Amino acid sequence: MTRARVPILMYHSVADRPNNATRALSVSPEAFAEQMAVIADRGLTPLSTADLAARWRTGRPLPARPVLITFDDGYEGVHRHALPALAGHGFPATLFVSTGWIKGAHDTGGGLDTMLDWPQVRRLADAGVEIGGHSHSHPQLDQLDDLALRTELTRCRDIVADELGAPPVSFAYPYGYSSRRVRTAVRAHGFAQALAVGNSLARRAQGPYALRRVTVRCGTDAEEFERLLDGRTIGRTFARDRMMTKGYAVVRRTRRLRRRAVDALV
Repeated sequence: MTRARVPILMYHSVADRPNNATRALSVSPEAFAEQMAVIADRGLTPLSTADLAARWRTGRPLPARPVLITFDDGYEGVHRHALPALAGHGFPATLFVSTGWIKGAHDTGGGLDTMLDWPQVRRLADAGVEIGGHSHSHPQLDQLDDLALRTELTRCRDIVADELGAPPVSFAYPYGYSSRRVRTAVRAHGFAQALAVGNSLARRAQGPYALRRVTVRCGTDAEEFERLLDGRTIGRTFARDRMMTKGYAVVRRTRRLRRRAVDALV
């Protein structure tokens, strides 16, 4: 199944009352439970990020209808609301943590809403949730200089290793932004695979450091969710998002070139 197209679902907050900062990318606990029931009813087989990438890397076959369930940042509702729904179906998932946003000794105070603490992260790991890296302070990694980029990746990797007893093997780029330099650095820090956004289905040909995901958000109703799983009309659903992303990518490249020019003059 080397040409398989796999839906990798990207969640953020699962909450009854998300704040303004996370509302657009939040889903209610009821909606999340219903979406997990749809996955079960349709006979899909959830995999962890590490499992999918390892199968594609080694040529081991995929299940007939694979799907990935992933969460970014580390919001408390992943433990409170998502974990019971996942456990009820026996589904694995992957949580990508921004280590500086998790409550505890490493907290930088930058979390956008109520965040997990490390005991909760450990309970998620014990329940079969893969814990991946998502940087330390959630910056746009492609806008950082080399030292700052290495610091973000090193701190994230080492904190997860210290807290959980093993380094993370999967990574997700904050905001979905990366570049060849960022992908090379992620690989050099021991991550075996990394996820972007892209809002399209993942394929082996994308390579292990640019696997694409589809965004699940507050406005994703039952019909749209099924379309995401099938890869139907994804292009139309996220057309505006892609146009904005491409436009912003030009702005970010321009900013970076300007900073390099200023640095060269100093």
